[in-house]
Amino acid sequence: MNLQDMLDAERATRLVNEAVRAAYEETVATLNRNGFMPGVLAEEAQFPDFMLPNSEGRLVSLSGLLARGPVIVQFFRGEWCPYCRLMLDALVTALPEIEALGATLVALTPDTGAAAHDAKIKHGAAFDVLSDVDCGVGLAAGVVFRLPPLYKARLITVGLDIPDRHGNEAWFLPIPAVFLLDRDGRVAWRFADVDFTHRAGPERIIAALRQLDTPE
Repeated sequence: MNLQDMLDAERATRLVNEAVRAAYEETVATLNRNGFMPGVLAEEAQFPDFMLPNSEGRLVSLSGLLARGPVIVQFFRGEWCPYCRLMLDALVTALPEIEALGATLVALTPDTGAAAHDAKIKHGAAFDVLSDVDCGVGLAAGVVFRLPPLYKARLITVGLDIPDRHGNEAWFLPIPAVFLLDRDGRVAWRFADVDFTHRAGPERIIAALRQLDTPE
């Protein structure tokens, strides 16, 4: 079973709950209605530079990563998200092949501190999990949105304290998005979707990486 099959199964199980379904449908419909996707950073664009803390508190810069080769920037909502958990597990499995192709993978989340550290530890991730503080990089890349009312209420109902996890009261989350950057920091390939149950499987990321011209 590939990643999207597992995501579809997870969605089918969770959307049996009418409150969950209503919040999900409102989120996807709102982003589609507002014309969200055209604002997402396009292929050939320069990706915004960053210096962000990793889950161990060390600062990681995009320029430093690019000095080693192509970079895969994966946005995710947080370890609390069941779809993100499946995605992180798939990336952990794919990491050796990604690194064998000369690329570096980093995962950006609006979670900070212990919440970001949990994502790395619980999944045994050998790649850096970076805290996108105040969603600065996500906003610059056009992948961040403010939660609509039903979804915000749903997270509050289940006891998820987003302001505490993010360190701010903005109630922002990223859509599922991954960017493959060439050595110059330009977007060579991207995936983005307003439906948070959809993700790019590692096989798609690796296929795009294989097509990238990476001089010796």
